[in-house]
Amino acid sequence: MTVTTSTIDDLIKNQNPFAGHIVVRPQQIWGKSFPDVPLINAHASNAVFDAVDKVRKGKRETVGITITAEKGLGKSHIISRIRHRLQTGDGSLFIYISKYDNLNQIKSLFLQSVASSLRAFGSQKVMQWQEIAAALINEAKQWEYTPQQYINMYPGWLSQHSTKAIVNLTESVLKVKPEITNPYIVKAILWTLSPVHINYASYWLSGLELAQSQAEEMGLPNPKSEDREAEALSTVRQILDITSYYRVPVICFDELDIADAADNGFLAAQVIASLVKDLYNSLKQGVLLLAMYPRTWEDQIKALPEAEAVIDRLVSDQADRQPIKLSFLNSDDIVALVSQWLQDFYKEHQQTPPHTLYPFDEIKLRELGKSRPTVRSVLKWCAENFVPNVPIIDKPQIHPVHSYFNSELANVEASIDSLMEDQNSIGDALWLAFNSLIGETLEGVKIEEIEDIEASAADEGYINFKIIGNDWKVRIGVAVVQQDGRYIGAALNRLIDYNKFDLTRGCLVRSKNINPGAALAKERLRILLKEKGGEWVGLQSQDIKLLLAILFVYYNRESYELTEEQIFEFIEQNQLAINNPLIREIISDPSGQEPTNLTDDGLPISIPQSVATADYIELNL
Repeated sequence: MTVTTSTIDDLIKNQNPFAGHIVVRPQQIWGKSFPDVPLINAHASNAVFDAVDKVRKGKRETVGITITAEKGLGKSHIISRIRHRLQTGDGSLFIYISKYDNLNQIKSLFLQSVASSLRAFGSQKVMQWQEIAAALINEAKQWEYTPQQYINMYPGWLSQHSTKAIVNLTESVLKVKPEITNPYIVKAILWTLSPVHINYASYWLSGLELAQSQAEEMGLPNPKSEDREAEALSTVRQILDITSYYRVPVICFDELDIADAADNGFLAAQVIASLVKDLYNSLKQGVLLLAMYPRTWEDQIKALPEAEAVIDRLVSDQADRQPIKLSFLNSDDIVALVSQWLQDFYKEHQQTPPHTLYPFDEIKLRELGKSRPTVRSVLKWCAENFVPNVPIIDKPQIHPVHSYFNSELANVEASIDSLMEDQNSIGDALWLAFNSLIGETLEGVKIEEIEDIEASAADEGYINFKIIGNDWKVRIGVAVVQQDGRYIGAALNRLIDYNKFDLTRGCLVRSKNINPGAALAKERLRILLKEKGGEWVGLQSQDIKLLLAILFVYYNRESYELTEEQIFEFIEQNQLAINNPLIREIISDPSGQEPTNLTDDGLPISIPQSVATADYIELNL
């Protein structure tokens, strides 16, 4: 549809497709991505596709690939391309790790990341866990049903046979796969096809503990706390070996260039490189991909003990034993990149521009290529110069944070379900909001300081921060807890220990009911609410969205070239914190009651009585 340039110019004034997309977010790796030009740095992505093909055809068992590039050159863009290309076929699984919260427990963290990644949808529009479960059943029973057909049939089987249905299917799988040594992993994978049990199954597969009643009903033994880290790598190997019967696992480690260190002194990239070496040696098959800065490779990887052995596995297919290097953009690359972004933008808004690069000038874009820029710098230039080619009279002054905030908010909206499980990000969002309120008086409390919790290794991570107010008379410990099982009880145990953590009030922030079968957690909750004068604030997605969006702007402020002062100014001008219902509820006097607006994620498992009849077959036990 051809429209006048005035209509397009009005659109350009209000929509900027480049703003907020300078930094690639994990949600864009998994979900809706951004425009991609496959020819840019095709040598890097093609190396991964070729490796997957070799493993699939049995020419290689395991391949290690490392990509190095300077900051902003497009490492995460390449990873997103790989993920979305692999998703179009059914021969691989994609696993992505970019957060390393506890390097001292990297095996447990890796297991949780694998389990979380396999919850993402694969080529058959169901979770990757469910694709593997269906493949296991099809081989064991010599059937040819799709994952969705099994999802439809499971309620009927469970209604008719109860949990014996899963026991029967597990035994059938083990008969054809006798080399699998842990039957409970198979059982948990098969549980993922039950709509009622998928969350519990994937939670258990993460190495986390279910409420005892849930674990018993599903026939899954809870891990022992003292053995959890030791068992994690063994568990993840078995999971990956099971998945590799049917798919080539592609395991990607991103964002390795952080300064965090483990207790042994190794930095994140070094810890992950050692883990990848172990995986390379032990996995039945797979492709291991790492992305880092060249300086990280030179200063950290080459400095490892037994560096030669590590490097041999991190660049296993490179004849020169060097990482694959990304190239800076040339003029043709820039024109192709900007053209693709604009093509998608105008198509989405059903408009036809005067030319494919409108409102930019091709000569000016090509001039940018003379300096061999990064992808990030080109997108930033486009974001700053995306204005109509007509004079704008009395153009209102737009806050520099505004466009980035709107873009991040769109990303949050698109991935809010997964973000509601990310208790670390939610805790950080609340921390940022309260920091912006220092000096303000809210609900009778003058906020004077936001303090980190001083805790031993055993207590670390359970309470997010402490709000100090009214000349230290108010000291509120805030704990965001979305996990279930033993974790909720452990968090509440810390939250009621006012003496140890110097609190006058404990505040639990959580969106879910606590399982009535979790007796210890329920007792600690009673103590918090009835004896300690604490509070449970119900977490609602609509209350946290804006705070998460500004948090992600804050995370990426260096890339966006924003200052902390500008971000806090934006929060204040738009009253993102001071008028937020969640913030006000946390700081207000406690009610002593459980919230009423909770979800039922933590309630006991029940088997639905309704039987899905589509494609239904009898399961003979």
